[in-house]
Amino acid sequence: MGPKTVLWTGIGLCAAGAVGLVVGGLLDVDAADPWASVAGGAAALIGLALTLYVLVTQPSAPAAPASSVTASGERSVAAGGNIGSVATGDGSTATAPPTMPASTPPPPGSTVTASGERSIAAGGDIGNASTGNASTSDS
Repeated sequence: MGPKTVLWTGIGLCAAGAVGLVVGGLLDVDAADPWASVAGGAAALIGLALTLYVLVTQPSAPAAPASSVTASGERSVAAGGNIGSVATGDGSTATAPPTMPASTPPPPGSTVTASGERSIAAGGDIGNASTGNASTSDS
């Protein structure tokens, strides 16, 4: 029995009980009193049983997909958060910026991928990056 079936069963029982109490109250109030007590107790027990049934049989919520951080190219760099400073070239340097904001992880299920040669990817900010070779001068 699915959750919608249980829901509609509960609604149907409530409607039938309400109609029965109204009809009983219009015909004979003294006779309706014991029926109301029995119907109220039965409705409470049935409602509790249906609630427990749905809680036990409902599948749990799926877990959030995991984030993915991948660096696959030669000299590539990937980070799930911020990158302060990175250099991938021969003889090159990248100085770190004076301040970087706090790193926050990428949202669940996001993908950060650096797949080309000397590629750089970040789930956050990149402060300073250098992907080329340092130039040299011959004298």
